[in-house]
Amino acid sequence: MSTTSTPRARRNVIVLVMAQAVLGAQMPMIFTIGGLAGQSLAANACFATLPISLIVLGSMLSATPVSALMQKYGRRAGFFVGAGGGALGGLVGAYGLYLASFPVFLLGSFLTGIYMSAQGFYRFAAADTASDDFRPKAISYVMAGGLASAIIGPQLVKLTADAYVIPFLGTYGAVIAINLIGSLMFLFLDIPKPPVPAQDAPRGRTRLELLATPRIAVAVICATVSYALMNLVMTSTPLAVVGCGFETGDAADVVTAHVLAMFAPSFFTGHLIARFGVERIMALGLLILAGAGAVALSGVALEQFFVALILLGLGWNFGFIGATTMLAGAHEAHERGRMQGLNDLIVFGGVTFASLASGGLMNCSGGSAEQGWMAVNIAMAPFLALAGGALIWLALRPKEQDQAV
Repeated sequence: MSTTSTPRARRNVIVLVMAQAVLGAQMPMIFTIGGLAGQSLAANACFATLPISLIVLGSMLSATPVSALMQKYGRRAGFFVGAGGGALGGLVGAYGLYLASFPVFLLGSFLTGIYMSAQGFYRFAAADTASDDFRPKAISYVMAGGLASAIIGPQLVKLTADAYVIPFLGTYGAVIAINLIGSLMFLFLDIPKPPVPAQDAPRGRTRLELLATPRIAVAVICATVSYALMNLVMTSTPLAVVGCGFETGDAADVVTAHVLAMFAPSFFTGHLIARFGVERIMALGLLILAGAGAVALSGVALEQFFVALILLGLGWNFGFIGATTMLAGAHEAHERGRMQGLNDLIVFGGVTFASLASGGLMNCSGGSAEQGWMAVNIAMAPFLALAGGALIWLALRPKEQDQAV
């Protein structure tokens, strides 16, 4: 494979960066207000973060069909379906707010998961037409598009949250517009559909055989842990910030800082991976996630929320981009649809569990918001140990045994 980026690869990266920036803005918007809206609609405060959980559940269940759709009809078709799901989710969510119906609001959240699933494939799409050395940079650049979404999303929340008598109704109207307008960018995407394999073409490994490949197994574990722990803490953050006496605007600012930290390092993460190796960068990400938990456990001043969430975003960036890069280089092109869908099914399965646990830990594990926040961050420890142990196991394996048999 060529070792230089082609005009096609650069063009696709630009389109995907813009999509990440514009369409991706809906995710920090919904994650900022989803728990607060759920808290106002749910009969039991323990279910406040259930809307966030339903988004992730929708993403998990959509991952395999969306991946299969892209394998058959191309990336563009899958991304249009994702934007359609986001628009429909925004519409149903707005209707749920209008009716003050928690079940309808949850249905909208579930449909939003279709967009979240499709967005997860932006990073893989960036690698499709990229050369070997450009691949980690292409993935990083696309993830860096989230830097703009980190600014656009929370600022739109501030502008729209109280635009109508019904709180957050205007925010969901903005989500609908973002999906309808932003999806037009995919008309400029130039990624060829995967060729139909010949009858005698290699069928590739089964899903179990793929997961038995050491590098794939470790990549999936680290991606799942990085994303799930980020979601566990981020989902509770607006509830914790407001519960500890600060304003909704303060929660939006903390989320902005967090999402900036998630994506700003992407400008150089690919270069760091190329220089120091993907395993070292993944390990650094896990250490930074541990540091985020330590800061959060040290207190609930607004400054501590900011520092903890910034570290959380930075650790996610190194851990998740590193795991994505490792995975993208560990399977063949004809295994792409099978493996990438399986990966995101597992990743978002873990994220679903984390977001469900987040509300319970935050609201139902102590008598105060501070105690709930402590419980959320303590829960990170065993999963960080699992991912760290997996990386150490991979590093100690003889290189010649680093393939499934």
